[in-house]
Amino acid sequence: MKFLFVHQNFPAQFLHIVRCLARIGQHEIVFITEPNDNIIAGVRKVPYNPLPATSAEVHWTIRELDEAVRRGERVAAAARNLRELGFNPDIIIGHHGWGELLALQDVWPSIPMLGYYEFFYHTEHSDVGFDAEFPTPVDDFPRIRAKNAVNLLALAGPSRGQTPTKWQLSTYPAWAQKSITLLPEGVDLDVCKPDSTARCAPFKIGHWEIASDQRLITYVARDLEPYRGFHILLRALPRILLERRDVRVVMVGGNGVSYGTPPPEGNWRDRIVAELGERLDLSRVLFPGRIPYATYIRLLQRSDAHVYLTYPFVASWSLREALASGCAVIGSDTPPVMEFIRHEHTGLLTPFFDVDRLADTILTVLDDHLLSTRLRTQAREWAEANLSMPDYLAAYLELIAGLIGDRAEGLVSPQKTRPPFDDPRQSHKSKKVTGRHTVAFNDISLSQSRLRSARRR
Repeated sequence: MKFLFVHQNFPAQFLHIVRCLARIGQHEIVFITEPNDNIIAGVRKVPYNPLPATSAEVHWTIRELDEAVRRGERVAAAARNLRELGFNPDIIIGHHGWGELLALQDVWPSIPMLGYYEFFYHTEHSDVGFDAEFPTPVDDFPRIRAKNAVNLLALAGPSRGQTPTKWQLSTYPAWAQKSITLLPEGVDLDVCKPDSTARCAPFKIGHWEIASDQRLITYVARDLEPYRGFHILLRALPRILLERRDVRVVMVGGNGVSYGTPPPEGNWRDRIVAELGERLDLSRVLFPGRIPYATYIRLLQRSDAHVYLTYPFVASWSLREALASGCAVIGSDTPPVMEFIRHEHTGLLTPFFDVDRLADTILTVLDDHLLSTRLRTQAREWAEANLSMPDYLAAYLELIAGLIGDRAEGLVSPQKTRPPFDDPRQSHKSKKVTGRHTVAFNDISLSQSRLRSARRR
């Protein structure tokens, strides 16, 4: 079979399915992308030139649409060159958010297309307006609504869609959900797994060495910013550090802005640290920036309490990896998190804005060994039941086979073990990878050989 993948930052969300198809060794795989150094054996990259900046003459509310349409034109030009060279795919797979798929139906009108739908933007009941401390100006609402233009153009086209969580699917209009398949993403459970030896020796990260008898609180985000609750956790730390002298805190992430808006000046980390002043013992809080993937996994394995907070927005890969690694997770009671964490079963949930409740919950996890052990065990069990990479890939291949029909013979294994996705909300009662290159995934920079800057949208 012939596969065409499209994403401006190869390999992006398609890393695992592309690797799977390449390892089969019977398929021709072409990937249209902007130039980068990332390489996957058996995959032919077809680059298109990066876009120039959008003209200042384009109205500010639709500059993202302008960029998407221009990007779609460049991808279509690359696709026409492929067609002239004799390459005609059996299926096209890409991400709708960047606009790259918009014109491909004109190049190959009869070829099925599977697009990744990540998020449908709203001006209420979602991320916008969630945090009153950092309000979105009403004047910005037209731009936010206009961000859905590419989504809507894609939904009006012939493609089929996929999305990884029920909550992400629910952000789309009811009429649109009918054309989007829920395809929960998997995790490499052989890499993201508990390791009892992680506490047997001092853990080194950056210039720090954390002793085996010290308690470690961990937090991971692509960038340290309000969207991922950085300000909430930082405000909870003074009390925790005062009550537990044996606690150390590692907060992984950059100082940029991945979501939302930047502060008036500087970065969010410096702003919140300055707000807390001497109440925060910075000698016991480490900000290592972005770290290698192997170090990140070891950090999760060593963690005594892992905090994951988010606005109602796309859940990070790090949440899945923390559960798979057997972390005792304290999460915000926001819908994206509640799809993964069942309170007092796979983790503990706290109200996003309740700093005192967050501090209480973290201290409870640190103090109650039996509770912590049970949460770790059940988190891993849930991950094994719901985040299996082989099951995810089997479901992915089955979805592809359903779209391409007779040409898919032999593509899907007759065995499919994935159970129905276990949604913890239904029972919730209360509200060995090494290398020198850096790969930025959903919310952490990962280190993976020859895969650099595969940043997720």
